[in-house]
Amino acid sequence: MDINRSVEVARLFKEIMSLFRQHMGKCFEDIGLTMPQSMVIGILSRCGKMKISELSDELGLSNSTVSGIIDRLEKQNIVKRERSRKDRRVVYVSLCSSFEEMHKDFHKKVEENIANIINTGTPEEIEKIIEGFKTLKKLFARPER
Repeated sequence: MDINRSVEVARLFKEIMSLFRQHMGKCFEDIGLTMPQSMVIGILSRCGKMKISELSDELGLSNSTVSGIIDRLEKQNIVKRERSRKDRRVVYVSLCSSFEEMHKDFHKKVEENIANIINTGTPEEIEKIIEGFKTLKKLFARPER
Protein backbone atom coordinates (compact mmCIF):
# COMPACT_ATOMS: atom_id res chain seq x y z
CA MET A 1 0.00 0.00 0.00
CA ASP A 2 1.38 3.41 -0.78
CA ILE A 3 2.22 5.80 2.05
CA ASN A 4 -0.60 8.23 1.16
CA ARG A 5 -3.26 5.55 1.73
CA SER A 6 -1.67 4.65 5.08
CA VAL A 7 -1.70 8.30 6.10
CA GLU A 8 -5.35 8.57 5.04
CA VAL A 9 -6.29 5.52 7.15
CA ALA A 10 -4.46 6.98 10.16
CA ARG A 11 -6.08 10.41 9.66
CA LEU A 12 -9.58 8.94 9.34
CA PHE A 13 -9.05 6.75 12.39
CA LYS A 14 -7.93 9.78 14.42
CA GLU A 15 -10.96 11.81 13.24
CA ILE A 16 -13.36 8.97 14.10
CA MET A 17 -11.85 8.62 17.57
CA SER A 18 -12.19 12.37 18.10
CA LEU A 19 -15.87 12.29 17.08
CA PHE A 20 -16.43 9.23 19.29
CA ARG A 21 -14.86 11.05 22.28
CA GLN A 22 -17.11 14.07 21.62
CA HIS A 23 -20.24 11.89 21.67
CA MET A 24 -19.09 10.05 24.78
CA GLY A 25 -18.17 13.35 26.43
CA LYS A 26 -21.79 14.46 26.07
CA CYS A 27 -22.96 11.28 27.79
CA PHE A 28 -20.52 11.90 30.64
CA GLU A 29 -21.58 15.54 30.95
CA ASP A 30 -25.20 14.42 31.32
CA ILE A 31 -24.27 12.66 34.56
CA GLY A 32 -21.79 15.33 35.70
CA LEU A 33 -18.50 13.62 34.83
CA THR A 34 -15.50 14.78 32.85
CA MET A 35 -13.75 12.55 30.33
CA PRO A 36 -10.74 11.90 32.66
CA GLN A 37 -13.13 11.02 35.50
CA SER A 38 -14.97 8.59 33.26
CA MET A 39 -11.67 7.01 32.20
CA VAL A 40 -10.77 6.42 35.86
CA ILE A 41 -14.20 4.89 36.48
CA GLY A 42 -13.86 2.67 33.42
CA ILE A 43 -10.48 1.34 34.53
CA LEU A 44 -11.67 0.75 38.10
CA SER A 45 -14.79 -1.06 36.90
CA ARG A 46 -12.64 -3.30 34.70
CA CYS A 47 -9.72 -3.87 37.08
CA GLY A 48 -11.19 -3.42 40.56
CA LYS A 49 -9.23 -1.96 43.46
CA MET A 50 -5.96 -0.33 42.35
CA LYS A 51 -3.13 1.77 43.72
CA ILE A 52 -3.12 5.38 42.57
CA SER A 53 0.28 4.72 40.97
CA GLU A 54 -1.21 1.83 38.96
CA LEU A 55 -4.08 4.06 37.81
CA SER A 56 -1.56 6.75 36.84
CA ASP A 57 0.42 4.25 34.76
CA GLU A 58 -2.73 2.97 33.08
CA LEU A 59 -3.88 6.50 32.20
CA GLY A 60 -0.44 7.86 31.34
CA LEU A 61 -0.94 10.71 33.82
CA SER A 62 1.04 11.86 36.86
CA ASN A 63 0.13 10.64 40.34
CA SER A 64 -0.80 14.20 41.37
CA THR A 65 -3.17 14.60 38.39
CA VAL A 66 -4.87 11.28 39.11
CA SER A 67 -5.04 12.15 42.80
CA GLY A 68 -6.92 15.36 41.92
CA ILE A 69 -9.36 13.39 39.75
CA ILE A 70 -9.84 10.91 42.62
CA ASP A 71 -10.47 13.82 45.04
CA ARG A 72 -13.37 15.04 42.91
CA LEU A 73 -14.80 11.54 42.41
CA GLU A 74 -14.55 10.88 46.14
CA LYS A 75 -16.55 14.05 46.88
CA GLN A 76 -19.27 12.70 44.55
CA ASN A 77 -19.27 9.34 46.42
CA ILE A 78 -18.19 7.51 43.28
CA VAL A 79 -14.85 6.19 44.54
CA LYS A 80 -13.31 5.53 47.92
CA ARG A 81 -9.72 5.51 49.12
CA GLU A 82 -8.32 2.88 51.45
CA ARG A 83 -4.88 2.74 53.01
CA SER A 84 -3.04 -0.57 52.87
CA ARG A 85 -2.93 -2.39 56.19
CA LYS A 86 0.58 -3.62 55.40
CA ASP A 87 2.03 -0.30 54.25
CA ARG A 88 0.24 2.91 55.30
CA ARG A 89 1.96 4.84 52.48
CA VAL A 90 0.05 2.81 49.88
CA VAL A 91 -3.42 4.07 48.96
CA TYR A 92 -5.93 1.94 47.05
CA VAL A 93 -8.88 3.32 45.11
CA SER A 94 -12.08 1.45 44.27
CA LEU A 95 -15.60 2.23 43.14
CA CYS A 96 -18.19 2.77 45.87
CA SER A 97 -20.84 0.08 45.92
CA SER A 98 -23.51 2.80 45.65
CA PHE A 99 -22.06 3.82 42.29
CA GLU A 100 -22.06 0.29 40.84
CA GLU A 101 -25.77 0.42 39.92
CA MET A 102 -25.49 3.90 38.45
CA HIS A 103 -22.51 2.69 36.40
CA LYS A 104 -24.59 -0.12 34.89
CA ASP A 105 -27.27 2.38 33.90
CA PHE A 106 -24.63 4.63 32.40
CA HIS A 107 -23.23 1.78 30.29
CA LYS A 108 -26.73 1.14 29.01
CA LYS A 109 -27.04 4.83 28.04
CA VAL A 110 -23.71 4.73 26.20
CA GLU A 111 -24.72 1.61 24.28
CA GLU A 112 -28.06 3.22 23.36
CA ASN A 113 -26.27 6.38 22.21
CA ILE A 114 -23.94 4.38 19.96
CA ALA A 115 -26.84 2.30 18.65
CA ASN A 116 -28.81 5.45 17.82
CA ILE A 117 -25.90 6.80 15.80
CA ILE A 118 -25.14 3.53 14.01
CA ASN A 119 -28.81 2.85 13.28
CA THR A 120 -28.97 5.98 11.12
CA GLY A 121 -26.90 4.04 8.57
CA THR A 122 -28.33 1.68 5.98
CA PRO A 123 -27.83 -2.07 6.50
CA GLU A 124 -25.23 -1.96 3.71
CA GLU A 125 -23.30 0.87 5.41
CA ILE A 126 -23.38 -0.94 8.75
CA GLU A 127 -22.08 -4.12 7.11
CA LYS A 128 -19.23 -2.14 5.50
CA ILE A 129 -18.33 -0.68 8.91
CA ILE A 130 -18.29 -4.11 10.54
CA GLU A 131 -16.16 -5.58 7.75
CA GLY A 132 -13.80 -2.59 7.88
CA PHE A 133 -13.34 -2.89 11.63
CA LYS A 134 -12.76 -6.65 11.37
CA THR A 135 -10.09 -6.04 8.75
CA LEU A 136 -8.46 -3.27 10.79
CA LYS A 137 -8.45 -5.47 13.89
CA LYS A 138 -6.87 -8.31 11.91
CA LEU A 139 -4.14 -6.00 10.61
CA PHE A 140 -3.36 -4.67 14.09
CA ALA A 141 -3.34 -8.19 15.56
CA ARG A 142 -0.69 -9.44 13.15
CA PRO A 143 2.70 -10.00 14.71
CA GLU A 144 5.17 -7.25 13.89
CA ARG A 145 7.52 -8.01 11.07
